[in-house]
Formats: sequence, C-alpha cells, structure tokens
Amino acid sequence: MAIVVTSILFIIIGLTLGGGGLWLVTLGGSVFYLFAGLMFLITAGLLLMRKAVALWVYAVLVVAALAWAIWEVGFDWWQLGPRGGMIILLGLWLLTPWIRRPLGFRSPTGITYGANPWPLAVPVILAVVVALYSMTTDPHDLAGELPKDAVAANPAFGGNVPDGEWHQYGRTPFGQRYSPLDQITTANVSTLKEAWRYETGDVKRPDDVGETTYQVTPLKVKDTLYLCTPHNWAIALDAKTGKEKWKYDANSGMNPDRQHQTCRGVTYYADPDVAAGQPCAERVYLPTSDARLIALDAADGKVCTGFADQGVLHLETGMRYNPAGYYYSTSPPVAVAGKIIVGGAVNDNYSTEEQSGVIRAFDIKTGALIWNWDSGNPDVTTPLAAGQTYTTNSPNSWSVFSVDEALGMVYIPLGNQVPDQLGINRSDNVEKFSSSIVALDIASGQLRWVRQTVHHDLWDMDVPAQPALIDLTKPDGTVVPALVGPTKQGDLYVLDRRSGEPVIPVKEIAAPGGAVSGDHTAPTQPISDLTFSPEPLKEKDMWGVSLFDQLACRIDFHRYRYEGRYTPPSLVGTIVYPGNFGTFNWGSVAVDPERQIMFGMPTYLAFTSRLVPAADIPPRGQDEKGSEQGLNRNDGAPYGVFMGPFLGLLKIPCQAPPWGYVAGVDLRTGKIAYMHKNGTVHDMTPLPLPFKVGVPGIGGPMLTKGGVAFLGAAVDNYLRAYDVTNGQELWQARLPAGGQATPMTYATSDNKQYVVMVAGGHGSVGTKPGDYVIAYTLP
Repeated sequence: MAIVVTSILFIIIGLTLGGGGLWLVTLGGSVFYLFAGLMFLITAGLLLMRKAVALWVYAVLVVAALAWAIWEVGFDWWQLGPRGGMIILLGLWLLTPWIRRPLGFRSPTGITYGANPWPLAVPVILAVVVALYSMTTDPHDLAGELPKDAVAANPAFGGNVPDGEWHQYGRTPFGQRYSPLDQITTANVSTLKEAWRYETGDVKRPDDVGETTYQVTPLKVKDTLYLCTPHNWAIALDAKTGKEKWKYDANSGMNPDRQHQTCRGVTYYADPDVAAGQPCAERVYLPTSDARLIALDAADGKVCTGFADQGVLHLETGMRYNPAGYYYSTSPPVAVAGKIIVGGAVNDNYSTEEQSGVIRAFDIKTGALIWNWDSGNPDVTTPLAAGQTYTTNSPNSWSVFSVDEALGMVYIPLGNQVPDQLGINRSDNVEKFSSSIVALDIASGQLRWVRQTVHHDLWDMDVPAQPALIDLTKPDGTVVPALVGPTKQGDLYVLDRRSGEPVIPVKEIAAPGGAVSGDHTAPTQPISDLTFSPEPLKEKDMWGVSLFDQLACRIDFHRYRYEGRYTPPSLVGTIVYPGNFGTFNWGSVAVDPERQIMFGMPTYLAFTSRLVPAADIPPRGQDEKGSEQGLNRNDGAPYGVFMGPFLGLLKIPCQAPPWGYVAGVDLRTGKIAYMHKNGTVHDMTPLPLPFKVGVPGIGGPMLTKGGVAFLGAAVDNYLRAYDVTNGQELWQARLPAGGQATPMTYATSDNKQYVVMVAGGHGSVGTKPGDYVIAYTLP
C-alpha cells in the first residue's frame, strides 16, 4: 500500500514539476524543474514495478539537485532549503522499510531482503551535511565597524533644542534623529524596562482604508509629549508618567478616497512675543487628513482662534481641482523664522485633475500667506492672487522638510506628477523638479538649487525621506555643510547643502529604453557612489517555501519585463526593483554629527506594475477604497496601472531573502561598514517562528550619544537596540502591535532618560494595528 500511495504522490509531483518545468524552459529558464519532474515520474514507474533501481534513479535526482542548488546559490540555507527540502524528505521516506522491503528479493532459504539503501542513503546524507553546514554560514552578512572617536568636538545639531528634549520630527531642524543623551549605553541597554504605556483610543475602524497607519514620532518639550493619531487627534502626555494632559479631536471625518489615513507628527512653536502662561504662547500645529492645519494651545489643547480662520488654515485654497480625499497633509510642517512651511500629499494615480503640489509658507501667528513655490510655475513665489490657481498635478512633497536657518534654506524632498508611471506630456518644469531635492529660500520661497535623483521618473521613485543635515569634516580639516538625502532606489546623496553639488560623487549610468507609445525614457540615470541599490534580480533569485511556488515565481519572472533598475512600465507587466516601498522611505536615516556616521535600514522588496488601457478599466465600485496597491485608475490618462509587491502563490515575496538589513556608513569616506540581516518571520507566518531571515520594514531609526541605535519598523513586532559601531543587536522588546514609527528619546527633570515607541501597525505591510505609546527606561 505504501508503494502505491508513494507512486501516486510521485506522479503528481512529476506532472506538476514537469509541466511547469517545460513552460519555464520555453521561456528561457532553468531545465532543472523539467528534469526533476521526469525523474519523479521514472521513479514512480519503477516503484509500481517493484524495481530496486528506483532508489538509484532517485539518488541521481538527489545528487543533481544538490549540485544544481550549490551552483546557483552557494551555501545559503534560505535558498538551499526550498530547492532540496522536499527532495531530501522524500528520499528519507524511500529509505524506510515500508518502501525498501517490497523492492527487495526473497532468498532461496525464504528470507526477504530489502533493497540496498546505500546508493540513495549516501547522497541523502551528503545533502543533510551540506544543509547543516549552510546553517552556520551567512553569505549576506557584511561585518565591520564604524569609527568610534568623535570627529567634531562641538557639532552642529541645528536649532536651539535642549539635550533632553525633542522639538521636531527629527529632533531638530537638521533632521538628524540624533540625541546627545548618553545615560543609556551599549553596556546597559539590555536592562531597559517598560516605564509606562498609554493607549490613545484611536484604533483602526471597519470603514478605514487599507493603508491606515500609525507613524507618529512624538515631540518632547519641557515636561510634555505631543503627538497625533491616524484620525487626527492631538494628544499631550506627561513625560514622566504617560498620563494624558489633554486631547483634541480634529473631526476630520472618513473618506474612502484617501489613500492614507495617518499622521506622522505635529509641529511645536513658542511665540517669543507672548508672555509665558498666556493663551497660545506655545502652540501645537496639527495637520489633518481633510486638508486643514489647526493651531492649538500647547497648554490645554484649545484652538488658537487668532490663527487663520478661527484657528484653522484651509490648505485646499488655490486649487483648480479639489476632489475630496485626494489631498491632505500626512507629515508635520516646519516652523522657522516666523513661518510655518507646509507641503501636502496628493493621491497617487487617481486622476489627472488633482490638487497642486505647491509648497507654501504662512505667517505662523496669523496664517497669512507669505510665499508659495509651485514646481509647475517655480519662478513666481509671491502670494497667489485671489481667483488664480496653482498648477494642477505639479510634483508634491508629502514627507518632512529640513531647515538650515543660518543659510536661509529649507530642503524639500519632492515627488512626482500624477500619474507616476506615465510621463506623457510632462512640462519642462515637471521634468526638472520631479523626484528631486530642492532648496528654497526661507524668506522668499525662491529656488536656491535642485538635485534630481531620477530623470523622467516612471516608477514612483519620489524622494520620500527628510534630508539629514550634518557638517562633515574633510581629511584636510575643512568642514562642509552637507545634506544626506536617502532615496527609494537606495542611493544616498551626500551634497553640499549650500549649492546642491555632490560631496560624494554622482555619475550617470545607461538605463533601459522602450516606454509605451507616446512616452519615452531617459537614456541615463544618476547614481551616487554611496548606494544601497541591489544587484539586478536573476531567475536564481526567485524563491518560495517549496519547489512548486519557487517554480511559479521563476515562470512569472520570465513573463514580466525586466532589464534591471529602471525597466519602464509596460502592458505585459514590469518588475520594479527596488520596489515602490523603496530601499529607504519616509523613515529616513539617522546621523551622528559627532562621529559623522550614519545608521539606516535598507529594505529590498520587488514590486510589479502593469499598465492597463483606459478602455479596459471597469467602472468604479461603490465600496471601493483608496489604495496604492491594486488597480490605480488614473482617470483622464490613457492608462491606469495595476501594481503591488512581487509575491508568489503563498503571498510571500518571490525574491529570496534577506529583505531587510541594518547598515552603518562612514559619511567621511562614503564607505558602508556593515550590513546585517534585520528581523524575523515571527509575525509573517501562522507559527511564531524566530528565524532571522531579514524581513521588510517601513519606519526609521534613532541614534544616541550612548552609541545605541533604536529601530522598530520591521514587520515583526519588536523594538530593537543596536550597537551603532558594529550593528549588533543588543536588546529587543516585544510590541503589542506593529512598530512602523520612528522612536525618540528624552530626559525628564529627574535626569532619567526614556525611549518612546509608538506601536499602531501599518496597513500597507499588514502588521497588527493598535494605539499604543510605550516608554522604556533603565531600572
């Protein structure tokens, strides 16, 4: 009976692998799956005939599979396992008495002998030894150390922020995500304990859009933390105890057309002309998902009615088209020189008639418009006259700005014109400013310089991250005021922030051509010498938990169009790698201005995009909700686009892990010192497995003078601490929900240092939603 069942199983496997393997061969792929399918079928036939040679045939398959796997991927366990796991397990089954005995013979004396196991046992044992050895190696690990000594004795942090406070999204206007606090060190961080926990009460709702996310980094001013929630509540907490001081609900309502329901932070401002203790002497500005900016009294959360329209600035003003839910502010604006400078997120790929991406500066006290910089009309920054409108669909900035008040510049990470995957009829200004970092004059809004990171962007490679400002000391002792700009494609642009000229060289490389009719591609694309851009994908990089889903991914790999980085969108479908989440995203990187080093979380997850002719797009459903994944309609354009992560049959990535790392960079040399896999599959599988494969993440890191980096972000629900010198993990805390926010740190009046993490999950990556604010401190 065991022989018959095994034979049937082998026939099913053989037909599946053989049929799929034949398809793969016709696409120009590996012949192994076709060979393996045939070997399974031959083995099945021999088993049914009770021939001992079946074990010899299967032994040939084991040896061939082992040799093929090592040839393709070396001794990488996570790649070897899917290639050989099923084959080895079935080989062990063939060695059992239930199979060998019927394949043997009966002697003249009547004794039954099973088939000789050794022809199969030897290659199986060899394969097991190779598997065990591969578990001890990590071919993806780059070990090394960053310089430990301080380069700058009195580094520029940007702004006048006390050491124990955190006044802006990146702590200071420089966006360094670095704290000079050093009570928590590499020696004691492992003893961190939870100090307090606060639940906001703002939880994900049944009618929320899928990409409802909690990404806030709280501010800490004096003895109070200020934060916002996905549905635009502003909250003040006692920094020592986590007790709520006040809560304000902006009542921004629900709209299924919003692609994102989130709030990354609020903006703090102290009015120097109002006596302390007076109403609105200190303010918190809350951006909302219905395109408002609300001024609140930091003391009690009451609306500051002297600002704009009874305390509310209406950001839809001046838009030619204003579809509800298509435009909102997800990131905190910056406060500088008596101004509050605001950008806005525009829904990706909804319509050609959406709001402008204009950047505006308002009087921070009154809300009066001071200047506006519209990338579609960049030379005129005087306030828009009544009755006029900004340029429709001009490139927008949805992330966080950085400021150097001494140089008089605000640095803007800029995105694309909608639609992202079509460049037909873009204006010269759009071509100039899309996917760039721009420096604007704080006083006038006039352009000071622009550095484009993608030419004629067709991949949604907008610059997603707040630039980090740092003064770099050259080997000859001269100091360069620099800017570090992370990009989705993995390049880190280290620029002189006075001029936008590269400090670390940038060159142009050839790029694939062949856009759809009516469009074009740029013949070359820029790339920084400091880059985390991955090597192009190959068929051997396709992955799965078994031969079957791996084979399906290999077939898909050949069916899509892919010629490496910047393969243009197509009607058959294109692999986009790095993908839309980017190697770096809004979480940015953290820099240490004393040691002049950087810590980041490069992520690698391929996406696919497929252009859909407008005539083939179905009518919109009544229950349809906003999303960047799936079908993006691009109303008014000749094509929509269907996009999402490149996943296999089991909805796991088609590309092999690692998908996420932590990495350290010496910014003075531009060299990557280390890269280590980051995160486990604990929350990616039905079982809480602790396997450290290096998982995707979205969020950002924070550094301290104590030599510790803190990072959540990974799709397993942990907050982790690392030794920034070598990237080794020192501590982790289990979070009650996804940690897709950037942590921060502060000290209280009793000289106690705290680390705070918000855990609320991220709809785009499927982590557990929640409403938690958690503080940790030393015992």
